[in-house]
Amino acid sequence: MFYDDHIPPHFHVKYAEHSAKVSIDTLEITEGRLPRRVLALVLEWAALHRDELRQNWQQARAGMPLNDIEPLE
Repeated sequence: MFYDDHIPPHFHVKYAEHSAKVSIDTLEITEGRLPRRVLALVLEWAALHRDELRQNWQQARAGMPLNDIEPLE
């Protein structure tokens, strides 16, 4: 996430030469592209941590530090 990012709430994913923006509310890619396997892992992680992602989005909008979110195990 970026502090000066635009709505709707989303997060950025980078993997090798690929990048994408993923909507927190719908878990859909809104921009970019990821390999199928990477996308599956990202969506699994995001579904598990959606509330934390929403909280971080609000904190970023308020200029506050973001909380760490556990990786997928």
